[in-house]
Amino acid sequence: MTHDHDLVLRPTEAQISAALNPPPGRNGGDLVVETLAALGATTVFGLPGQHALGMFDALRRSDLRYIGLRVENNAGFAADAYGRITGEAAPLLLSTGPGALTSLAALQEAAAASAPVLAISSQIPTAGLGGGRHGYLHELPDQSASFRGVVKSVHTVRAQSQIPSAVEAAWKSALTAPHGPVWVEIPQDVLLAETPIPVVTGGDAFPEELPPRPELTAVAADLLSRSERPAIIAGGGVVRADAAGKLRQLAEAVQAPVVTTPGGKGAFPWRHPLSLRSWIEDRHTTDFLEDADVLLVVGSGLGELSSNYHTFKPRGRVIQIEADLGKLEANHPALGIHADARLALQALLETVSPREDAQAPDRVREVLARVSERIAAQELTLEQDLLASVRRALPATSPSFWDMTILAYWAWSAFDAKGSNLFHSAQGAGGLGYGFPAALGAAVADPSHPVLAVSGDGGALYSIAELATARQYDLNVTWLIVDDGGYGILREYMTDAFGQATATELSRPDYVALAESFGVPGVRTTPQALADDLAKALAAPGPSVVVLPAVLRMFAPTHLGSD
Repeated sequence: MTHDHDLVLRPTEAQISAALNPPPGRNGGDLVVETLAALGATTVFGLPGQHALGMFDALRRSDLRYIGLRVENNAGFAADAYGRITGEAAPLLLSTGPGALTSLAALQEAAAASAPVLAISSQIPTAGLGGGRHGYLHELPDQSASFRGVVKSVHTVRAQSQIPSAVEAAWKSALTAPHGPVWVEIPQDVLLAETPIPVVTGGDAFPEELPPRPELTAVAADLLSRSERPAIIAGGGVVRADAAGKLRQLAEAVQAPVVTTPGGKGAFPWRHPLSLRSWIEDRHTTDFLEDADVLLVVGSGLGELSSNYHTFKPRGRVIQIEADLGKLEANHPALGIHADARLALQALLETVSPREDAQAPDRVREVLARVSERIAAQELTLEQDLLASVRRALPATSPSFWDMTILAYWAWSAFDAKGSNLFHSAQGAGGLGYGFPAALGAAVADPSHPVLAVSGDGGALYSIAELATARQYDLNVTWLIVDDGGYGILREYMTDAFGQATATELSRPDYVALAESFGVPGVRTTPQALADDLAKALAAPGPSVVVLPAVLRMFAPTHLGSD
């Protein structure tokens, strides 16, 4: 009797010939790039370094496209965005020690946002592994220890024969729900030594699926079918799983209003009659969700930002669908379903009984009206007008990438993404410098649409070097820099808390002149001219910079008791 797992694909004569007669001059680095190509990779990001030169030398013997950034952390952000846009594991090639460690903040963002990044770093020579103090350049007692608390999995290679399997295992790990960054490290001597190993020609690129347990989805479907006031919170897991269509079908079937988290923006149509939009940082929305007798949470751990800073206290039955086991019931008791959002929503669609509720759209309109009244009372027309100008200028099919800046915090709640997987921000880990390098990665992934990056002047200073990258590869990214002369949100936080701000003010370079020094056209705009200037920049091919001098304010928080 033959079982599927007993079947072995027979190599072709050409494969046998290639295996017996590998081309000369290959090294361990070739095994890395050959494995990546065999798994389906077409593009790699990174920065060369002394120990990693074996990998970079091998790139010239491959068909992989290399996009080199100027700072490892920015290369990580670019790979993160490439992974989000394509759904593929984005290879990130790094060198040992300082080069590797500089990528940590980007890998933390990828982990928080479930972006598939395959980081491959060199290591000190094999003789130095094990924690001794040998004095090698870039030496750390245990380099991988710095990454274990950040990435999904760590893979250390000690021999060339381990390279294809380690890279393949890491690739699968990155793409198995929940997606995330993974770490592979290979010693310098292993990368540089000539290899007798045949050319890598195949690999299993299919990640493991994470289906829901059927007895749990049966209970969840019954609860939703019999509910009187159902509601849905849609998180980033819906976007990563490409499950927006199934979410809409389910919401319409059970007439459940839907609010999206900052990471889940675009997972549900903004102007749908059941859309509570993204006003999850609002007491009116929080009250509505607390009143639901059945609350379905899909692809969210209900963390700080998604729970109105942990003030959200649901009174009804909670159903939580989450691919990250550590997030399941981490904040609220629930019927926890450990599963990929797409597969779980499909199971619910197959078992739920439709329900009628003609009043649901009216309740949604009432909540949105209350939110609108609250914001209108705060006289924040500048901020709202700026968001509206950005929305008018940005093509509906173009992605946008937002740094940690006041306009982005507004966008989390008030910006219509126009579609799933089009709005991305650094709200997962919350580090500065994400917007522009991430937008570069997205432009590499899909050059058919212009890409928008939005930064404050503080975040922009993390990424100025990548103007050289944008120009070198002629990437179609427009960078909007809102210049308020400092760390605007921290200025606001400190003033509210202490009566004055400290360490928040920044010297203001001429960003237009700075951009032009890189050969990137720049323009200084005003709030009134922003929509036109931004639209012109987005319509022009290649990179561009639009600078908006403006001091913005945040809407008042509701988690502190204000209404």
